[in-house]
Amino acid sequence: MKLFVTGGAGFIGSNFIRHVLALKKGYSVVNYDKLTYAGNLANLESIAEDPRYSFVRGDICDAAAVEQALRGCNAIVHFAAESHVDRSIYEPAASIETNVKGTFVLLQIARKLGVERFVHISTDEVYGDMLPGAFADENSPLQPSSPYSSSKAGSDLLVRSYVRTYGFPALITRSSNNYGPFQFPEKFMPLMITNALDDKPLPIYGDGKQQRDWLHVEDNCRGVVAVLERGRIGEVYNIGGLDVEENLTMLHRLLRVLGKPDSLLTYVKDRPGHDRRYALDCAKMEKELGWKPAISLDEGLRQTIGWYQSNSDWMAGVRKGDYLSYYDKYYVNRDTSLHAIADGGKAPR
Repeated sequence: MKLFVTGGAGFIGSNFIRHVLALKKGYSVVNYDKLTYAGNLANLESIAEDPRYSFVRGDICDAAAVEQALRGCNAIVHFAAESHVDRSIYEPAASIETNVKGTFVLLQIARKLGVERFVHISTDEVYGDMLPGAFADENSPLQPSSPYSSSKAGSDLLVRSYVRTYGFPALITRSSNNYGPFQFPEKFMPLMITNALDDKPLPIYGDGKQQRDWLHVEDNCRGVVAVLERGRIGEVYNIGGLDVEENLTMLHRLLRVLGKPDSLLTYVKDRPGHDRRYALDCAKMEKELGWKPAISLDEGLRQTIGWYQSNSDWMAGVRKGDYLSYYDKYYVNRDTSLHAIADGGKAPR
């Protein structure tokens, strides 16, 4: 089967490509990626010369480019997205353009070319804030809180409309907080690990009591393959780590593994509209597809920290340019940026 993987140079996409090629099940991959700030071909150096792999640089909003690159592919696994909540709050247009319009373009071209299977990768954030003790299943209402999660909820609904209206062969996965190797260090886990390694402050939003369901990226890749191969057309599948922890608890665990002091913890102003708790019910994945997470949080955290410790060259390659501008905007000048948003303007560049 020839897969068209969008956003394959990003964190989850690159892990997925390496995963499916390692399965040796006859998969080949066209990696279609715009190479925005978080797209990095260094993530795929280990398979760059594999004859089953090819790369096309392109924008999912460019219908002509998508159609040309997609020809000959049997299935689409759609990871490409503007996925950072803070960025979507400060400048929401990119999330709407990529996540909604880009998904629309892919659906249109995929339908035109007769693609056999379309797996749309979404997020637990579309369910919004979960009350203590509650877990979202696939039938829970969509109550997104941020421009990012709203754009993903919109794209989910668009995918479902194509299934219902056109009989299009699509499925949706909604995963919890992924972590693991090759994750761009604007996200919680790599940001905290890389800052701790450099003895820099670890910025904690608000009181740090927000709860997240942590999923190792390798477990997510296994889940996506299970949905691709055996999932029922038109269905949604939650893929979660089944390990809900407070952010502050995660940071204490991380510091213990690294042997770093708690004095690195630094409280900063909370994100506007910050959801307190995400938690997924993944019984459907286990019952229908035989999937459940295999990597415990303790094991995954040790592995992830070890990877960042051993890949200083990769870190140096991504912690420059746009990343430094991002860090200055969202952390060094956080108060100014939040005031600008409250006043209806953009964060300073």
